Formats: sequence, C-alpha cells, structure tokens
Amino acid sequence: MNEDQEYTPNDIKYMKEAMKQARLAYAHGEVPIGCVIVYEDRIIGRGYNRRNTDKCTLAHAEISAIRRASRQMGDWRLEDCTMYVTLEPCQMCAGAIVQARIPVVHAGAVSPKAGCAGSILDILTNNEFNHQVDYHQGLLEEECSALLKKFFVELRARNREEKKIKKEQA
Repeated sequence: MNEDQEYTPNDIKYMKEAMKQARLAYAHGEVPIGCVIVYEDRIIGRGYNRRNTDKCTLAHAEISAIRRASRQMGDWRLEDCTMYVTLEPCQMCAGAIVQARIPVVHAGAVSPKAGCAGSILDILTNNEFNHQVDYHQGLLEEECSALLKKFFVELRARNREEKKIKKEQA
C-alpha cells in the first residue's frame, strides 16, 4: 500500500469518474460506492453499488466494473488495466481484483470495518497469491469520505423518522 503518492492529473480525472458512479448509487438510495476501470487511457468498465436495487450480494461497484471491462476486453484477465474505486475494497471485491489480475488499484476512502486492502485484511498484496496488486489509498479521500458520511447521516435520520412514525401509529 502506498499512501504518500503523488497523483497524476489522469488519476484525479478517473477518480472523479468513479465519484460520478458513486453519486449514481447515492441517487438510487444505495451506499455511494463507484468504480471505473481504465485501459490505455480509456474507461472500459464502470460500476456502482446496486445491492439493494438488484437484491444481490454480488452487486458491488467493483464486480460490475470488472464484468463490463472483461466483456470489453474479451478476456477475464485485466492485466494492463487500472482500477479507481471510491472505497477500499471488501474481501469479495479484493479477491475478484486479484483473480482478474488487475495490476494497479487506486482507492479513495478507507473502510475500517470491511476493508481488505489493509484495514482488516490485505488480500491485494498477499504474497501467497499468484498475483499482487500495486495498491494506492487516499486519492480524493476527503470527497469520497464526505459522500459516504452524508449518505449514512441521512440514512440514520430516515430510520429515526420511520421509527417515530411507526411508534405514533401503534
């Protein structure tokens, strides 16, 4: 993991594209996580969190982006690609990244309760696997974190209001 990295203008541009995907998730009432995969300076896969919308555990931003990028490349191996994701990957997504052979991942916010790129586990750079990822944490971290915090503040307020209404109706 490399936290003290200088980011290129392209890194910032592509993370902003991942943020657009996160805002789509937010607009659908989903946890705002977005992802893009880049090959030869072109986005070949996009995804945002859709677990509630699709009623599917697998509907994470990274999985959707990997699926689309693989279709675009005509291969499950994404060996020359770079992933930009707004939140540190979970265990499922980190495993999919390793399996897809994605060499570089840039993430925004840390995920202290579910992150498997160093927070809880470090699947991406585990030397026991046949592929390790060059992982960079902290790209546009403040913006990524702010969107997630806003979502959860609003969710808690909605939940409190719903409980209040149910209590009044009882």
